[in-house]
Amino acid sequence: QVELVESGGGLVQAGGPLRLSCAASGRTFSTYSMGWFRRAPGKEREFVASISSTGFLANYADSVKGRFTISRDNAKKTVYLQMNSLKPEDTAVYYCAEGYTDWPRTKPTDFGSWGQGTQVTVSS
Repeated sequence: QVELVESGGGLVQAGGPLRLSCAASGRTFSTYSMGWFRRAPGKEREFVASISSTGFLANYADSVKGRFTISRDNAKKTVYLQMNSLKPEDTAVYYCAEGYTDWPRTKPTDFGSWGQGTQVTVSS
């Protein structure tokens, strides 16, 4: 069973950047896709971005396209989410997750292991 630990959340002003990290331990990290999801207060969990096992392919939600970038370092067993031009509506708890396959999918049911989440708050 893989363990995922997110970090890098915090309070940031609108328009600012923030980078989230997710460190994995356990089985071979480079075999599986990774994803980021978020849950805002009173809302359902939603897809943010995902990346293939090799890092060559990525998917993004329309709401973050052009502002967020997902990347991974398989040697460090870490996946990142660089968030730029943050908006108050980006405020949420952000979760990383490991996919069941090497393909960057977008549904929560495509991911098996989840981290505990890190809070991101964007002030206006």
